[in-house]
Amino acid sequence: MTDPSNPSATPVEPEAPSGGPRDGADAAAGAGTATSEPVDLDAIERDLDDVQAALDRLNDGTYWTDETTGEPIPDVVLDANPTARTTGSG
Repeated sequence: MTDPSNPSATPVEPEAPSGGPRDGADAAAGAGTATSEPVDLDAIERDLDDVQAALDRLNDGTYWTDETTGEPIPDVVLDANPTARTTGSG
């Protein structure tokens, strides 16, 4: 970064919380991101599958229909869980 009020200032690298220069991994992770946490790829894949299924139901006109009962899924249920396939009461 340069000081806009001092045109001859030398650019300075942002510092990591440890006080050292940030490396590419730190910069990519962003502030407040824990990079040592394990990633549950299976859970992410299930979430993506649920989103794709919801998009498919939206495209074929069945998004608002409970897959078990055939009854409409209330908007309040879909607002809380956009990938819901049932109201949970059937």
